[in-house]
Amino acid sequence: MGFSFRSVINKAFSVFLAALIFFTSLSPSFAQRRNLPLVRDAEIENLLRDYSAPIFKAAGVRSNFVNIHLVNSDDFNAFVANGGRMFVNTGTLKQTKIPNEIIGVIAHETGHIQGGHLARIRSAASSARTIAIFSQILAGAALAAGAASGNRSIASGGIGVLQGGSGIAQRTLLAHQRSEEAAADRAAIKFLEKTGQSGKGMLRTFEQLQRQIPVSTRFIDPYAQSHPLPRERIALVNRLVEKSAFKDRKDPEHLIARHKMMQAKLAAFTEHPKHVAKLYPRSDKSLAAQYARAIIGYRYGNVKKAQRSIDALIKRAPNNPYFWELKGQAFLESAQPEKAIAPTRKALQILPGQPLFQTQLGRALVATNNKKYLPEAIRILKAAVGKDQSIGIAHHQLAIAYSRSGKPAEATLATANRLFYLGDIKGAKVQAIRAKKKFARGSAGWLQADDIINYQRPNI
Repeated sequence: MGFSFRSVINKAFSVFLAALIFFTSLSPSFAQRRNLPLVRDAEIENLLRDYSAPIFKAAGVRSNFVNIHLVNSDDFNAFVANGGRMFVNTGTLKQTKIPNEIIGVIAHETGHIQGGHLARIRSAASSARTIAIFSQILAGAALAAGAASGNRSIASGGIGVLQGGSGIAQRTLLAHQRSEEAAADRAAIKFLEKTGQSGKGMLRTFEQLQRQIPVSTRFIDPYAQSHPLPRERIALVNRLVEKSAFKDRKDPEHLIARHKMMQAKLAAFTEHPKHVAKLYPRSDKSLAAQYARAIIGYRYGNVKKAQRSIDALIKRAPNNPYFWELKGQAFLESAQPEKAIAPTRKALQILPGQPLFQTQLGRALVATNNKKYLPEAIRILKAAVGKDQSIGIAHHQLAIAYSRSGKPAEATLATANRLFYLGDIKGAKVQAIRAKKKFARGSAGWLQADDIINYQRPNI
């Protein structure tokens, strides 16, 4: 069995993958290239923006610099990536009881952004790799000497040097990452203090994480961890929270209500109907419970009956744009696109310019197969991708609308854009080459296609 330097180096650094996920390019295809199951929802995204806006302001981070993405995973996790990207698992949202817990998570991740931790940990990773490579050189010399002399002890010593050097490199990087995590915890409490919010939600989060550890932390090597042990984080955060004048500050009632609505929606879209029925039984007359049952009704039951449930929601809160969006979505997904148009228009009337609402309206207009709707569909879908280019389905529907309108160049370019933002750069370039040939040289479409053709992934 052969011995590979590279395999040992790679094995030593495999534990860093969770940290190295931060070292992403600025391309919009980051999540797709790492197979992150992203989900989009206007209601939840707007709620997270409202949670994060005061924190970003306290941290001196521009709100329009950071994009918060939802990852469809039941694990309790959140992380940040280059380019102002923050990722929050849906499991984190479902497992929290109050807004303050999520706000604490956002504050911690903001601490990483404000502290420039991504750049510093990249530098630390480079230093750690240098240690490993130096060990590799020394080990190579020892192995060569052992082979030349036939001395197995020298060769074995070379392997030991390599493994030892890799271990030092590993611990060097992990120690740096632990210090950055502790710094982010301190920064998070500072941001919460500046915004007049309690840090107890953060404390509850760490206590929950400690309960999830399957073995006693007495048997865990603290120097082989990427994060401080939960008991250490709890002790630190508890000291900081106890000093705060806002430690007993409660979340505003309106945020608590929105938090419950968000959790009801997530449960209805991600959990089994029987489980949702246990969470929100018929005896529960709250708006959140009614919301969950209405969503389950249209997804698994009779559409007409579900629409009556949605209408009951609208009657209770006629100016809630997400209820109108849901009504349109239920019609659209039950192959009744014509009926989806009016409620989606109403949602946009209440919340103008919302790109996901615009995308739903564009889909409905295209799905009618009525040519009279195509000009409006093109206009509304262009507006959607103009605000948020990452909405792949908007590019797809735009390609269909252009094709049916006799505009093949625009249709091909829309397809190229969809593939680009889905992370299929090779496929996007193929479509962009085709589109470029159909546009007049120097035109806006020609230039867009040329940008895709010449795009190169940044080196990490």
